[in-house]
Amino acid sequence: MTLGLSTATTVLPVDDVARARRFYAEALGLPHRGVADDGSELFGMDGGHMLQLKPIKDGKHSEHTTLSFEVRNIEEAVQELERKGIRFQDYDEPDLKTENHICSTESEKCAWFMDTENNVLCIHETLGQQAEYQL
Repeated sequence: MTLGLSTATTVLPVDDVARARRFYAEALGLPHRGVADDGSELFGMDGGHMLQLKPIKDGKHSEHTTLSFEVRNIEEAVQELERKGIRFQDYDEPDLKTENHICSTESEKCAWFMDTENNVLCIHETLGQQAEYQL
């Protein structure tokens, strides 16, 4: 068995599933695919990957990035999302600095924001050749 051929589903905890559905559908533009038996909202993304917004009462949320979307031009993506009301996080730490909301390294550019449920999301642009990931 090779998991590299499998479709992945990211499951995020949400406190208010209706509010989260609106955010992911309207602000981020993800295609809504329906509702699961447990009340989770399902979104289908390019490549067959899925996002499941699972309603969890008093759910714990991670303090690190839970989901990152690769974009072709991060500067344009930041501007477009800001026009939709997304507020990006800015950092000024020794090992993490942002300029115009974007952190740049030799291999990628990243920008972080929160969803309506306090999950940390990211958009990133890979620079140069894309890395090949193997499991």
